[in-house]
Amino acid sequence: MANKKFHIKKGDTVEVIAGADKGNRGEVLEMLPKKNRAIVADVNMVTKHKKPTENDPGGRIEQESSIHISNLMLVDPKTGEPTRIGRRMEGEKLVRYSKKSGETID
Repeated sequence: MANKKFHIKKGDTVEVIAGADKGNRGEVLEMLPKKNRAIVADVNMVTKHKKPTENDPGGRIEQESSIHISNLMLVDPKTGEPTRIGRRMEGEKLVRYSKKSGETID
């Protein structure tokens, strides 16, 4: 199976377009391609109860949970608004570009 191509990748700034966190923005911390999900900073926060260990006191921990990539939209670096992306060849390289501004992303 070939590698999946997604409209977002690690390090991108994205906006949530659906769900409880709609309108929130954050940076993609991790991609989970097998599940079509991403972990975004300060989005979809959940409380996890952690058992104490020798080095860790344990307790309740707030952490990010994954969110489906269909609920995320890339934020255009030029305009600061959510945008769709396209792909085009520039020389020998396939690059992503913003559909709103036409600017190359990366």
